[in-house]
Amino acid sequence: MELEQAAKQLEALGNPTRLSIYRLLIRKGPNGIPVGAVQKELQVPASTLSHHIAKLVQAGLIGQSRESRTLFCEADYENMNSLICFLVDNCCCQAEAPMQVVTPAAHGT
Repeated sequence: MELEQAAKQLEALGNPTRLSIYRLLIRKGPNGIPVGAVQKELQVPASTLSHHIAKLVQAGLIGQSRESRTLFCEADYENMNSLICFLVDNCCCQAEAPMQVVTPAAHGT
């Protein structure tokens, strides 16, 4: 992953609403969920949700697919893993102290 792509993805995740959308889609799995379900769960107005979803799609963090008349959003796990690897490889490789990776269970999230 290039620095510019990582910056674009981190910028997209820097908004609380977009981060909430992304977290929800990560938890829902690779098949994603309908946009209406995202709206219902997060209680975000449709126009606002559309704007934030477009930003996440542009950053390559999520994808969209259509089944009949239903629009689904799904997290792009490959890009998520690329971003995580980029951060570990480029931000932690010359750390003075040994790095400890915190697992979600250990961190309490």
